[in-house]
Amino acid sequence: MSKPFKFKEFSINQDRCAMKIGTDGVLLGAWATVENKPTSILDIGAGTGILSLMLAQRCLAENIEALEIDEDAYEQCVENFESSSWADRLFCYHAGLDEFMDELEEPYDLIISNPPFYSEDVSSGNASRDNARQNQSLPFDELLEGVSKLLAEEGLFATIIPFKEETAFITLAESFGLFPNRVLRVKGNPSAEIKRSLLEFSFEEKKVSEDELTIEIKRHEYTLAYQELTKAFYLKM
Repeated sequence: MSKPFKFKEFSINQDRCAMKIGTDGVLLGAWATVENKPTSILDIGAGTGILSLMLAQRCLAENIEALEIDEDAYEQCVENFESSSWADRLFCYHAGLDEFMDELEEPYDLIISNPPFYSEDVSSGNASRDNARQNQSLPFDELLEGVSKLLAEEGLFATIIPFKEETAFITLAESFGLFPNRVLRVKGNPSAEIKRSLLEFSFEEKKVSEDELTIEIKRHEYTLAYQELTKAFYLKM
């Protein structure tokens, strides 16, 4: 069994998950706002459970629920939840978004998702990794429809997608009544192109707050802004 990935307040086993811990997940978990003091959170496509665990560390939400369709990832997510200090607030369902929508009892104050990205048909030869990475398993329109039905009236939805998909994603979100409130565009280093967009939506149309983040000044030398955002989590920040 491979070693767990250790953060400051929790550890993550990821040997059974197709998608390993990466910068995208950590960025999203650190950036999503909890200022509205959510009491219920939903993590769609949880993988290892990292987003739910980061949010459990950052806020007092009594109910943090995660959805994971892949059986191995679901079992690993449950294991990671159970070994954390917040096991009593974390729960993972082995289900797809479509079946989960039909079971809704109460809407969520915050929904978060690091969705599969690669709409192109790419294959790495590993079926679960490809499913985790390709959005056939969770197309953006299905994700946004689900969010529009599961999100509380005053709730927020946070996600991370490729920068090249940003405009189309925002247009699609608006067709479901979801409007961007905050945008953070991310690049690897000062001379790199923007690669990712972190987006936060609500049902309210307002002036969008836009920002940019560079991760490294040069290899392994992180910018102050990135350190500030992630220092509550990474051991060496």
